[in-house]
Amino acid sequence: MTVTLVGAGPGDPMWLTGAARAALTSAEVVVYDRPSAGALVALAPPSAERRCVGRSPGRRALSQDAVNALLVDLGRSGRAVVRLKSGDPFVASRGGEEALALRAAGVAVAVVPGVSSALGAPAAAGIPLMLRQLSVTATIVDGNDDPEHGTPPDWELLARLGGTLVILTGRGRIRRIAARLIAGGLPAETPVAAVSAGSRPAQRVVRGTLGALPAPLPPPVTFVVGAVAALDLTAPASPEEAVRAHP
Repeated sequence: MTVTLVGAGPGDPMWLTGAARAALTSAEVVVYDRPSAGALVALAPPSAERRCVGRSPGRRALSQDAVNALLVDLGRSGRAVVRLKSGDPFVASRGGEEALALRAAGVAVAVVPGVSSALGAPAAAGIPLMLRQLSVTATIVDGNDDPEHGTPPDWELLARLGGTLVILTGRGRIRRIAARLIAGGLPAETPVAAVSAGSRPAQRVVRGTLGALPAPLPPPVTFVVGAVAALDLTAPASPEEAVRAHP
């Protein structure tokens, strides 16, 4: 009687771990959030039950309490249940809440880590979160600052930490977040990169600053704030960089 929380990575099926692929190919039930996960869900056997609990055309998403109850019921069925989570199950995806509910109901939980978009999206955009010459710290923050969803981030405090700031689920609040980071002491010229659909064919990257934010992009969007956000190490080196690298 076990539910396996499986990290799906940032979206590209090639970024799925071997352990995640093995769990999916042996699943009897797959619970997932969005129809866009179809390419990953297709790895499950044709006979596996598929349950989409997120919003889809003509249907509202289940509440978190309803998802928790569903997972408990499925976990008690004795079947091999996979709960597919975007990114990593325990990074801004509520996998921790689901694990707590399962444990409280006496259902065992297994976890297969995934590549969080906090790491994968910047990497796909050529942005090193930690570069000795620019930043030796990286802080990951859930940008949802609605008090109903938990303790809101202290953006002014985060501004004083320095280093690189990675903001998840902050697309609709980024202007308010930027204003608070500036109020906390970060210069308006601090680079910002917005990565939409990181690692997927539809990936787009737009750069700007806290004072002149990148143009809005379709979700999901990962924001990187700090000096490294100005870099793109996947692009061809400029002549000046080539000279520095090979004097």
